[in-house]
Amino acid sequence: MFRWIVQWILSAVALMIVTRIVPGFYITGPQSALIAALVIGGLNATLGYFLKFVTFPLVILTFGIFILFINAAILILASKLVDGFYVYGFTPALWAAAVLAILGLIIRFVSSED
Repeated sequence: MFRWIVQWILSAVALMIVTRIVPGFYITGPQSALIAALVIGGLNATLGYFLKFVTFPLVILTFGIFILFINAAILILASKLVDGFYVYGFTPALWAAAVLAILGLIIRFVSSED
């Protein structure tokens, strides 16, 4: 349970970092970041897996790059559902998905147990 809470908080922090890096990607505060991280996680766990399964041939054809487009769409959908979380266009969502993927790798590397 504690590990899940830490991952949730780190995901919210990653969203706040992306706000500083990507223009057109805004979060109004830490509470919105926590809610957005929860919603994005839920969407990735449900709709994200479905979309990745359905578009698997396209993902293979593009060597995995298409997953960024799926993640960008999830970010846009989450911004429609969460107050205080705004993504203004597909291009900022695509850049945010790329930055979040890199930050996610760093978070998983730092928090991994050997």
